[in-house]
Amino acid sequence: MTLIQSFTEGQEITGFYLLKSSTIKQTNATPPKDYLDIILSDTSGEISAKYWDASAADKETFFAPMLVKVRGVVQLYRERLQFKVNKIRPAAEEDGYHITDFVRSAPVPPNDLVYAIKTAASTIQDTDMQVIIDHCFGKVGDKLLHYPAAKGMHHAFYAGLAYHMTRMLELAEFVCMQRPFLNRDLLVAGIILHDIAKTEELTAELGIVSEYSFTGKLLGHIPLAASWVTEAATQYGMDLNSEKIVLLQHMILAHHNLPEWGSTVQPQIPEALALHLIDQMDAKLQAAEDALATMPANEDWTAPVRALENKSFYRAKGN
Repeated sequence: MTLIQSFTEGQEITGFYLLKSSTIKQTNATPPKDYLDIILSDTSGEISAKYWDASAADKETFFAPMLVKVRGVVQLYRERLQFKVNKIRPAAEEDGYHITDFVRSAPVPPNDLVYAIKTAASTIQDTDMQVIIDHCFGKVGDKLLHYPAAKGMHHAFYAGLAYHMTRMLELAEFVCMQRPFLNRDLLVAGIILHDIAKTEELTAELGIVSEYSFTGKLLGHIPLAASWVTEAATQYGMDLNSEKIVLLQHMILAHHNLPEWGSTVQPQIPEALALHLIDQMDAKLQAAEDALATMPANEDWTAPVRALENKSFYRAKGN
């Protein structure tokens, strides 16, 4: 099977790939004609694809995520590779392929990631914070085992959310060792809770976000997570006006830093500042890593990376 990362212009391809998204669009012709605007992916990356000859039946057949067999040719469009689909069909059981073989996932087994997160939670000394975290774990259920951290900005893969949280917890341990004035309990709790409500904000399957949920669109993961803290504190008889509850909510509400990024307040305690910086560092480094890891093998520069101010990144010859 030819990996998407190794596609080259003019190459004819026949193979199985994950249909990551499929949207019905119209050409600019008169009269306009419907076509399928597709993203195909595998473990090495993804590519934009067009199926110009889509029939009415095709438009009712191809929905993401699903495994498909395609035949077509790689073309160059606006200096980026694009795939022209000449033929497409859903994969059948007798083909011998499974959709999970084509899904990008965290480089660490999901069970190990969740174990690391829960182990970090168990080291928190403050029992009220532990109770709140356990309450939120209960709301999430097994979603931490497979949910991505975002639709496309960073950690947008199977178990990406747990991977993001685990890497942030590792960074936090170093920061707390270097800056012992920080309240470790508060920082660890904030990291675990800051994105946990993405499991309700996003609708995802196999690590692929299909859409934002109704609640996610109207509220977002930041207010949702803060409300879960209130819910837990109320259920277990904690004082909602106590310093620890207010600080924990501040950690969540401030972690994006700016209103245009979704935060209702900016960080006003050192732990909230540390959370924001650790979050940004891990998210942006992951975005750079993903761009380099999934770029075509014959190119030197990545496509513009949205999470990094739309900059392209150069792959050094030694990498």
